Amino acid sequence: MSKETLIGLRDYLYSTLSPANMLWLGTQLTEYANQDEEFPLKCYTKEEINAMLDKSEAEIAAGKGIPDEEAWDELEAELEIAKAV
Repeated sequence: MSKETLIGLRDYLYSTLSPANMLWLGTQLTEYANQDEEFPLKCYTKEEINAMLDKSEAEIAAGKGIPDEEAWDELEAELEIAKAV
């Protein structure tokens, strides 16, 4: 994530969160960052990954979801809004 995006996100959060909510968020992020686990993210087996891919492919075949270009456009629009705030 670029420095400008992070600054935009920070400024957005400052303008929308109360001081108590900012303190809570900071505490939660600090606790997460200080976890002793070497790998805090779940490691998936090959079978689990293949099952998730099969499910996603079935959803796409059924017409669910949105095209990746549309998803990226939505994300970029949200980031632009965050920058403007």
